[in-house]
Amino acid sequence: MLFVLFAITLLYGIILTQTGLEFLVVLIMAFVIFILSCFLTLQVMIDENYLRVKFTCGIFKKRFLLKDIVSAKKVKNHWYYGWGIRLWMWPYMWVYNVSGFNAIEITTKNNKIYRIGTDEPDKLEQAILQSIQQAK
Repeated sequence: MLFVLFAITLLYGIILTQTGLEFLVVLIMAFVIFILSCFLTLQVMIDENYLRVKFTCGIFKKRFLLKDIVSAKKVKNHWYYGWGIRLWMWPYMWVYNVSGFNAIEITTKNNKIYRIGTDEPDKLEQAILQSIQQAK
């Protein structure tokens, strides 16, 4: 995501030097850069009651009640699942990811599936499994 943000910013800089500073164009470019920068990092936190997922500045976040999580397992995301927040229709699931392909797939009591990207799938899987056991 950092590379994409850098490339877009560089491209916008080149476009602006060629076309000039038009207010609406600069505003749209700034908005796109802001949205991209919101997806630079992904924090996963576990407390007594919740598994929380938060992107860089906290605008985009999700929390899961630990008592509602039925399972957690390591998975590999396909490259076409992309990065950011995605809703996939087949299989029907939400994907939260910023880079790489490693993820933890959690299933909730109402059979909803979520994939959370991580650089440390073994540690995150173990932490979630331990936390849902303690929450029961």
